[in-house]
Amino acid sequence: MTVVAAHFDPHGGIAYDQRIMSFKAMDRVSILTLTGRILVPFVGGAYHRARLEGVRGQADLVLRKGKWYLYVTVEVPDGAPVDPEGWLGVDLGIRNLATDSDGECHSGSGVETVRQRMLRLRGALQAVGTKSAKRHLKRLSGHEARFRSDVNHTISKRIVQKAKDTARGVALEDLKGIRERTTVQHGQRAMHGGWAFFQLRAFLEYKGRLVGVPVVAVDPRNTSRECPECHLVDKRNRRTQAEFCCVACGFVAHADWVGARNIAARAAVMRPIVAGIGRETHSCESSLSLAASPSL
Repeated sequence: MTVVAAHFDPHGGIAYDQRIMSFKAMDRVSILTLTGRILVPFVGGAYHRARLEGVRGQADLVLRKGKWYLYVTVEVPDGAPVDPEGWLGVDLGIRNLATDSDGECHSGSGVETVRQRMLRLRGALQAVGTKSAKRHLKRLSGHEARFRSDVNHTISKRIVQKAKDTARGVALEDLKGIRERTTVQHGQRAMHGGWAFFQLRAFLEYKGRLVGVPVVAVDPRNTSRECPECHLVDKRNRRTQAEFCCVACGFVAHADWVGARNIAARAAVMRPIVAGIGRETHSCESSLSLAASPSL
């Protein structure tokens, strides 16, 4: 029998639970090390501090780019579920990241501008290849993803709040497998590949649960080709990426708004049952930055 010795990364992540980790104040955490317990200060925003009482289960201590982070899982109770009086349809896209059935549009131009700027900058730095350029590339790592995530957080918060204020649920297209079903021109592949629709949908779902707003997915077929007035489905209705003009009744509108209206109408037909859902809890992960300590 061959015995394989275990190998541990000296800076690998360390898992902690409530027995060997505890919060002593709103800015300090006590963790157990091989040389005994140490008290480490941490940095966290008001959002994190307000949720520390809900800490449950495992936390992971990790080292990223010379800084220590404590990934803490907290349990947050879901909001009291409501029986929606209607539905706010949301059409997800690339040029317009989200357009709702009320006509409010959230443009993706800012995300695309950052993507192109990062692409040009990375290419220029890689072409230089100096040590300074490589250090710059390392600092840029994750910048685009963080920016995209921040935009999706902002959009999802706005949509869920609007739905809550108007006693409506949120309806989306079921876009599972959309990347495999669609083809784009060569020059648009990077834009298509960077489309973070799944992240935006995930943000909408968990923010909806927090305040009791139901989020449902509907069949996406022909939502951009069906006239919301006379309900004719014809591919000729979609003249361009942005223009919709019904060949039967002459209804004209922005194609994304038409799609959002059709999504809301399909959700109303589905009539999902939400009033009987019990109050639940779900977990989310917060990251606290620990002050550097030679003992860690």
